[in-house]
Amino acid sequence: MKQVYLYNTIQGAAAAFLAWLSAKLGLLLPVMLILAGMMVLDYITGMLASKRESLEHPGDSSYGWSSKRGAEGIIKKVGYLCVIVVAMAVDYIILHVAAEAGITLSLKAFFGLLVAVWYVLNELLSIIENAGRMGAPVPEWLAKYVAVLKNKIDSQGGGE
Repeated sequence: MKQVYLYNTIQGAAAAFLAWLSAKLGLLLPVMLILAGMMVLDYITGMLASKRESLEHPGDSSYGWSSKRGAEGIIKKVGYLCVIVVAMAVDYIILHVAAEAGITLSLKAFFGLLVAVWYVLNELLSIIENAGRMGAPVPEWLAKYVAVLKNKIDSQGGGE
């Protein structure tokens, strides 16, 4: 009985936390969840692609998965999250300064959302590349389309 109570308490707390987070982040929450899923999938496909390459090139240390390369990938993904947090902080500052100036903005997240979507597209491109490295036939148009979307976001955000 205690286990059921504990399970229900944890489940209720998680649901309440997600509801609160959803209210605070709005559209950014599903994008962040997608990004988290794509980060995990990119990491897994990267490891699998490296394993396949090590099988194709035995003895060549430039191919294959290593703990150093895996750690570098994780560090890079943590860096992504740091940049998103900075963009969210910019959104927060803009919203609060606008509110103090009497300006009402309906969009709660702009820069955070833009950066998160850009990283989702970056992860999608990486997954497509990894799938190709694993030997899967990848439609060329798919990689080009994702790259075009990423470039459009770059131009929207003032990038190159």
